[in-house]
Amino acid sequence: MAKDREDRGQNDTNAQIITTDTGRIYKPKNLLSAISEIQQFYVIESKGQNIPAEFLTLERTLDFFKIGLASGFQEGLALALLFPVFHFYLFPFVFHQLDLFSKILFGCIPYLPLIINTAMCSYISRYYVGNITRKGINSLLMGRAMSLLFKSFLIYVLYLVLYRISTPENIWKAAMHFGSKALKIYYGFFEIKPHLLPVASESATLMVVAAIFPYGSVYFLDLWHRYRIKKNAKSISA
Repeated sequence: MAKDREDRGQNDTNAQIITTDTGRIYKPKNLLSAISEIQQFYVIESKGQNIPAEFLTLERTLDFFKIGLASGFQEGLALALLFPVFHFYLFPFVFHQLDLFSKILFGCIPYLPLIINTAMCSYISRYYVGNITRKGINSLLMGRAMSLLFKSFLIYVLYLVLYRISTPENIWKAAMHFGSKALKIYYGFFEIKPHLLPVASESATLMVVAAIFPYGSVYFLDLWHRYRIKKNAKSISA
């Protein structure tokens, strides 16, 4: 009888199954693979299986944090590189005759990595259920938020310093290294100088919003889920 009960326990589909073979667990390599792994955690926990938070080891938690950190760095770097090209060269000197729709269309290009990854991070807020799923999402979003907030601060400071040191004397000294184009570069820089701080404020603000928005979506969706659970519990008890 004892052996029969043991065999039934092993074949019971409702038994809690936790994989502990680390040799079969592949580390996520990027933001997409990290989100995919969080989805797998969600599938397990949404079925009612209680998995201890310690199942997501410190090493794996740091993996999610590093992926978020790398994602935020790459998004901030893309914005920092593309933003000056569009706002300080293409728009004032190349695309100055574009209509409003075209300006909006081209103006969105520097933000594309930021918008796409923010949307992906906000999407996983629907999976904010259970111990390890919450732990994985928190680690991922924390790494990304820290990276974006630091990058936004750094970009604003760099633009502010550039604005402060951009005196006519300093700009002329730098422009003289370009020979016959010195005069053109000198006057061209002073055409874009008034836009330095507004562009810095805009890019820094967008990075802050991109860092905070996924946390906001997680928080409000979690409140909504809790509200629905309480509402269903009251309906059942009534």
